[in-house]
Amino acid sequence: MKSAVTLLSAMLITVCLVDSGRAQTINLRYGQIPSTVKTVSALQFHLAQRKGFFGREGIALEMIPIDGGAANMVLALTKGTVDIARTATPYLIQDVLGGSDNVAILGETATPIYSLIAKPEIKSFADLKGKTIGLSLAVDTISISTRKLMGLNGIKEADIKVKELVGTPARADCLRKGECDAVPLGQPEDFLLIQQGYRRLGVSTDAMKNFQFIVSAVRRPWAEKNKDALVRYARALAAAYRYMREPAHREEVVAIVVDTTGSSAEIARQTLALYFDPDRGVVPKQGEIDVAGFNQVIQVMAEAGELKAPLPPAERFIDLQYLKAAGLQ
Repeated sequence: MKSAVTLLSAMLITVCLVDSGRAQTINLRYGQIPSTVKTVSALQFHLAQRKGFFGREGIALEMIPIDGGAANMVLALTKGTVDIARTATPYLIQDVLGGSDNVAILGETATPIYSLIAKPEIKSFADLKGKTIGLSLAVDTISISTRKLMGLNGIKEADIKVKELVGTPARADCLRKGECDAVPLGQPEDFLLIQQGYRRLGVSTDAMKNFQFIVSAVRRPWAEKNKDALVRYARALAAAYRYMREPAHREEVVAIVVDTTGSSAEIARQTLALYFDPDRGVVPKQGEIDVAGFNQVIQVMAEAGELKAPLPPAERFIDLQYLKAAGLQ
């Protein structure tokens, strides 16, 4: 009888410990670029919060705005201001080559679609000669892909004036004020301006068809101590990506896009159709990192004069162990 009681007590203690472990919430600080909060590129986070995917994994994600664009994201990561940072791959590459121990652990946006939106009176690429183009920083793939797009259509660097503006909202504002004649814009801003009479001259994927644009990055030493947290984080976002890709959820996702971006339902549907009908590789299937696409970024940075030979491999900047532990890569 005594042994049975002892066994029962041990079982109860084990159950309590397991339940306690499940109930324990892990707090993570995520650095977000303020200009992306109301864009479709943040949709996976809104979904993961609203559908309870983070909660299911025991993750409490605190979104921390970091001003100054993607270049400041890796700096905030290095300083320990955030645990995870959203950043564009060129900035991470430069950061690591400069000596940091930051590394990409999850893919957020693979191949983005940026529209080159121009004033209504600009009817073709030829009309851009002598005009002011609002671009991001030179190292940014937004700038690189736009320059390649213009080059494919006969516009050389000497033909234009460049104004550096970080963030789609800043570039859209420049166009509306008439200070820029054309700018690359993401969604939903490009559709909004087209509705207002502005003209789409082309899209970035005409020039760059496959690359890894945005990643979640962490500090290697911190990541090694917090592997369980990162695996949970990856599983939660994977669930959000799978959810938004499911055709049966389209109208629900449209409603969330309308609520979080302020765009109309029509523009939300157009944006999701642009991404998924057919699948153009903008959104990862479940947070995977496109290694070939990452290498493509390194290649185009070299072509733009931002990197010199010998070129480093993508593996220097990514760590797939967390995605693999979550069964996602």
